[in-house]
Amino acid sequence: MGDPGTLEGREPSLRTIAMPADANPAGDIFGGWIMSQMDLAGAIYASYTVRGRLVTVAVDSMTFHLPVYVGDQVSCYCGVGRIGRSSISIHIEAWVRRRQADVKLLKVTEATITYVSIDESRKPVPIELLA
Repeated sequence: MGDPGTLEGREPSLRTIAMPADANPAGDIFGGWIMSQMDLAGAIYASYTVRGRLVTVAVDSMTFHLPVYVGDQVSCYCGVGRIGRSSISIHIEAWVRRRQADVKLLKVTEATITYVSIDESRKPVPIELLA
């Protein structure tokens, strides 16, 4: 993942609109809201990569590059970082399309989040990759 050209042809794992309820009084979207959207996108992507139930265990890194504003269209793109015995780390990039038509896509945030595969008793189990 990288510049907007590398996003062409890729499908986002999640796409949403930043709403007024997600913002502070100045109109900037809360970092926690962005983080929750990225965690959701990573979990969706990880669930298509492995079989079984997953839980979030760590936010290994998170960098906020630019603010997100009310009305921005937020898209999260994901890729596998590392697969262990029972864990998978997903690299997630959040890009926005501003409401103004002349503004290109901008990368606003990126993170690496680790998920662990669990059984019905919530105990870690080996990951089974989809064929």
